Amino acid sequence: MTRCRTRAAHAARWLSALSLATLTAMSTWAATSSGYPPRKLAPQSLRGELQVMAAPEALLNGQGVRLAPGARIHGQDNMLVMSGRAAGQKLTVNYTADTYGLVMEVWILRPEELAQRWPKTLEEARTWLFEPQTQTWTKP
Repeated sequence: MTRCRTRAAHAARWLSALSLATLTAMSTWAATSSGYPPRKLAPQSLRGELQVMAAPEALLNGQGVRLAPGARIHGQDNMLVMSGRAAGQKLTVNYTADTYGLVMEVWILRPEELAQRWPKTLEEARTWLFEPQTQTWTKP
């Protein structure tokens, strides 16, 4: 009989701790205007317009590019989007490329992210200053 009470008490404590952790995590997220929690974009990413054709082929800023094997496309909700689902759409994105020039990681931008200044070329990224705390770029 004591064993059953101990298991029930243990389960109750575990559920209590889990719900407290969930509430704490949810309260630390400051919802953005899109309703999603803010996300950190890679500081080495560049802004561009991506149109996935037949994967792995795509157009980036009107130029033909290829998606890298294992390329990840993050939707506005930060969930992964399959390249076939994004096919044919012109999307304003931040992206990174690997050493071979293949597009490796893509973030489909939310309205509040579109409002932020972000470099579009490597030259801009080299000359602008990035503030990691606020995720903002400034022109010197």
